[in-house]
Amino acid sequence: MRPLTALLAGLLFGLGLLLSGMANPAKVLGFLDLAGAWDPSLLLVMVGAIGVAAAPMAWARGRSRSLLGAAMRLPAGREPDRRLIGGSLLFGIGWGVAGICPGPALVILPSGQGQAVLFVLAMLAGMLVFSVQQRRRRT
Repeated sequence: MRPLTALLAGLLFGLGLLLSGMANPAKVLGFLDLAGAWDPSLLLVMVGAIGVAAAPMAWARGRSRSLLGAAMRLPAGREPDRRLIGGSLLFGIGWGVAGICPGPALVILPSGQGQAVLFVLAMLAGMLVFSVQQRRRRT
């Protein structure tokens, strides 16, 4: 049941990205261009997403198990550290340069757009570098 639920949630998320325009790099870059022809429509998408998620998150905080019986593992609040700040900066720079972030990149990957393919390959390379770095750090 969990794999089917994960698949359905992923499909719903991907559909939402497509319908909202978040998978369109030109639209995302228009949103990020505060000094030029700014397109505020994605701000409404983000505010809407926060509004939709607020009630289920509040409900989840009071539970120890999910609806499917899995242990509830919500992130604990913590102070920002160098890794979080560095990762956030790297993510933001990548998003601003490419107009794509990981979720939308995976959604548009099947279209074969060169930009999405290149982004996903770079993302996978970054994940590999991080994984190797983590292994070295532990030894």
